[in-house]
Amino acid sequence: MQIISTAAAIKKQTEQIRSSGKTIGFVPTMGALHEGHLQLLRTATRENDVTVCSIFVNPTQFNNAEDFKLYPRLLEADAAVLAQNNCEVLFAPEVAEMYTEALGLKFDFGTLETVMEGQFRPGHFTGVAAVVSKLFHLVKPHKAYFGQKDLQQFAIINRLVTDLSFDLELVRHPIVREPDGLAMSSRNHRLSMAERQVATHLYKALQLAAQSLAQQSVAEVKATVQEYLSPYEIIRLEYFEIADSQTLQPLHNLENKKNIALCIAAFVGEVRLIDNLVIDA
Repeated sequence: MQIISTAAAIKKQTEQIRSSGKTIGFVPTMGALHEGHLQLLRTATRENDVTVCSIFVNPTQFNNAEDFKLYPRLLEADAAVLAQNNCEVLFAPEVAEMYTEALGLKFDFGTLETVMEGQFRPGHFTGVAAVVSKLFHLVKPHKAYFGQKDLQQFAIINRLVTDLSFDLELVRHPIVREPDGLAMSSRNHRLSMAERQVATHLYKALQLAAQSLAQQSVAEVKATVQEYLSPYEIIRLEYFEIADSQTLQPLHNLENKKNIALCIAAFVGEVRLIDNLVIDA
């Protein structure tokens, strides 16, 4: 596996790959890799000639400086895992390589970024859009792979690709879960053993909400989720939203039981986790 750390070098490498007629599958990550990332990687490897993975903890998408500081950084171990899973190229730049000066650009995704993550993490999606745009320009992939756990992020990137005419295909991969249901996340590294056990109740709350949709109103389902989580003192619910799975705008009635996204964000101790359940049928 080739490890590249500069923008000039990754751009040269991927241009050579494309000029040879080979397709590039791209998996952008912030590292601390888990099975969810590896499933993205395996899918990219099956569907493309060359797989490129990036590891970059992007400072512009963090609202909390302490969260950025504590985000797991395991580059050496991650590189070994990627090499063992048929990744041909790893792009692992430093912050100064990606941002030669402070980010001055701002994106506006309209109502898509005013709800859920956008509401509670103002400026977050400008940071996401900026770094993803940079990575797409440098890697020039034919396909780029993202996990469904970051459902709103995927919708933002899809809008970005459409509005800026990036010549690539986005692929959304289903959430990969631990045997007990916890959505795999790099942030899980920060959970204590006790927090890790309690964190499983976020997915259980989503499952309960899905079961309640047929009998309860939106307000009643939200109350059911809050009541279910209330006994767990280390869980601080930030939001639970019932939204349209395409627009991610809140639903106020459940007359149409299709295209529903159940989305949740909560702190378990000091660690913020997100999860979702999409009901398209």
